[in-house]
Amino acid sequence: MNDSNSLPRGFRGAGIAAGIKSSAAQDLALIVNDGPQLFGTAVFTSNQVVAAPVTWSRQVVKDHTIAAVLLNSGGANACTGTEGFADTHRSAEKVAEVLSVSASDTAICSTGLIGVRLPMDAMMKGITTAAENLTINALEDLARAIMTTDSKPKIACTSKNQSLFTGIAKGAGMLAPTLATMLSVIMTDAIVEPAIASRIFEEV
Repeated sequence: MNDSNSLPRGFRGAGIAAGIKSSAAQDLALIVNDGPQLFGTAVFTSNQVVAAPVTWSRQVVKDHTIAAVLLNSGGANACTGTEGFADTHRSAEKVAEVLSVSASDTAICSTGLIGVRLPMDAMMKGITTAAENLTINALEDLARAIMTTDSKPKIACTSKNQSLFTGIAKGAGMLAPTLATMLSVIMTDAIVEPAIASRIFEEV
């Protein structure tokens, strides 16, 4: 784990206990990209069966613009039908409301139990609380909020030419095939060409 708890320039975040998990552990993370660059890209599972957040976020990244990422643990919102997709849409709209960004620029990631809808009252309140507690010193809280069976938060940081590259991930024994149910978010204040970033992620 990196000694620094700071996010790259232009990013703020919050990881809170929203009440999604019965354990009262941190379970909701919100990452905001304040710019000036809003470029983002992503790779997704190759499985034919995907969760509602995957379907939503695939559309979000088509124009390579991401203003915010909302992540939760405690529920994957997978195999939840049209209601689950509506819950994802509602979550993105709530993020858009509290941050004054576009829902279409808000990626959603969920992990946890399959086949169970998320507690939307807790999600809505949690999004508001997270937005009120955004800080640049949020790295460990973000990593803890996406943990499921992980024994510790997964964080990686490196710097190059005065630019910071920071990543968080979740997943314990869930790496195959092709990262399986793993979630990972990488943030940087470096200027990276969209085509180059996309190619790197595809290769990884």
